[in-house]
Amino acid sequence: MAIQLTDSAVQHVRSMLEKHEGSIGLRLGTRKSGCSGFAYVVDYASAIGEGDAVFETGGVKVVVDSASLPHIDGMTVNYVRNGLLSEGLEFINPNVQSSCGCGESIAFGETA
Repeated sequence: MAIQLTDSAVQHVRSMLEKHEGSIGLRLGTRKSGCSGFAYVVDYASAIGEGDAVFETGGVKVVVDSASLPHIDGMTVNYVRNGLLSEGLEFINPNVQSSCGCGESIAFGETA
């Protein structure tokens, strides 16, 4: 099981963590939402809970709760910048079966 960050994501997340006191890493997860079933949840991690999985790339910790891990196992997180006004994290997830037209929710195969 693994979650990886690209070099650009490592740099971006590291700079965001430096600005957010008390953060030890990036927390990734999923929640039921939207027309396709699930949405990604991204937050600062201030602690590692019982049952959390921790992955590290380039010195940046990624914390994932046990319920979300089957949905995002094998995912790569990239940071993209498209011009002056559009930037953000991109989730490259081999577990996604489909996504909605608005791009806000995703559906998984048998793990959903």
